[in-house]
Amino acid sequence: MKKKGQHFLVDRAVLERIASYAELKQDDRVLEIGPGSGNLTGVLVARAARVCAVEVDPHLAAELRARFPNVQVINADALTIKLPDCNKVVSNLPYQISSKITYRLLSRPFELAILMYQKEFALRMVAPPGSRLYGRLAMVVGFLCEAQILETVPKGAFRPVPEVNSAIVRLRPKAERPAEDAEKFMRLAEGFFCHRRKKVKNALATFGVSRETLAELDQELLEKRPEELTPEEAAGLAKAIAG
Repeated sequence: MKKKGQHFLVDRAVLERIASYAELKQDDRVLEIGPGSGNLTGVLVARAARVCAVEVDPHLAAELRARFPNVQVINADALTIKLPDCNKVVSNLPYQISSKITYRLLSRPFELAILMYQKEFALRMVAPPGSRLYGRLAMVVGFLCEAQILETVPKGAFRPVPEVNSAIVRLRPKAERPAEDAEKFMRLAEGFFCHRRKKVKNALATFGVSRETLAELDQELLEKRPEELTPEEAAGLAKAIAG
């Protein structure tokens, strides 16, 4: 399991708090990615009638089907399959796919996500502009969601025990950020942080934005570096360029 980045959460109190954070109701459709041994699955299915668990390991998937006949278990890679429709995502995510699966989830609609990450990754998600940890991840998350670290979970709550502590993060999509804007903004943020030491105007020129268009943009923002842009400022530039 360590090779796959999976550390199973065994602390019952933490499992119960995760389910409470998700504000689950019987009519919720819950997606769980990387259920592993099913410790969290059992708590979720007791609170929501419809739970879909995506597990890449065939042996674990078979055990989950036997243990939870009322859970839809999909034996597949969550990074490559078409994810089922859901309104909530609740997962102790495998560490190795944290970044890729987060961007994938952000590109689709959901009402609420309660996700477990390594603590350092969680801190990067909520980092403010201009800080050491601020980058593409925080810019994208800040544009699309209200993000909050709910609690730190000590490494002793997992088996096998990881090397670092973890954190539970709540993501609540912003009403004014439709999902169809997500992928476009992700590409812009990725481009910015490929040139994070350049000024914004130089980074945009690298993208092929013309001098005429640059002249029409907010010149104060163009003098900043990408790591100094707030998500809203970056979104404003994206809209102006598209216009």
